[in-house]
Amino acid sequence: MRGLSFMPKKSLRGTMLARRKHLAAELCLSHSLRIQRRVMMLPAFEQAEVVALYSPILNEVFTEEVFHEALRQGKTVAYPRVRGERLDFVSVASPSDLSPGAFGVLEPTGTLLLASNDLDLVLVPGVAFDVGGNRLGYGKGFYDRVLCGAGRPALSVGLCFELQLVESLPVEDHDACLDLLITEERNYSFTPSGRCMLEST
Repeated sequence: MRGLSFMPKKSLRGTMLARRKHLAAELCLSHSLRIQRRVMMLPAFEQAEVVALYSPILNEVFTEEVFHEALRQGKTVAYPRVRGERLDFVSVASPSDLSPGAFGVLEPTGTLLLASNDLDLVLVPGVAFDVGGNRLGYGKGFYDRVLCGAGRPALSVGLCFELQLVESLPVEDHDACLDLLITEERNYSFTPSGRCMLEST
């Protein structure tokens, strides 16, 4: 896995997507449950009033357990909706508020928009991640624009399986760095410089 770090983004993206695609369904489910439990144990989750989730595709980490727990605790939950080159975050109160949108991803159908800086906690998907807090997405830059903007969310948390981790990713100036990364095995916390400060099992 470490040897993948030198690959160009496009090649690395294809390799990592194929790796995740071949993850057995039962492992995808069980690992996702472990990751979501880790999310729900975060003090930041307990304290958050507004939580942004994503609709998983292509064997991404599931988020429905976090969704139901956030609603149970009375939190506002938002999901992203593609609008041109940006993401709008829209309040969602029920799974029925989601329908297929851009790229076949389930998107919110509502009209209550939330500003990025109103999001206390945003869960971020990705194709690959590294132990410096960097993320490789699908190449459209949607989350980079959200996380690097002037009104960025309070806390960004990447969710991934251990098989998506590499030692380091190729990074460009516009690429956003995460605050936390959670896998089925451990949590990683990063300083603003991207250096890993915490690894817990």
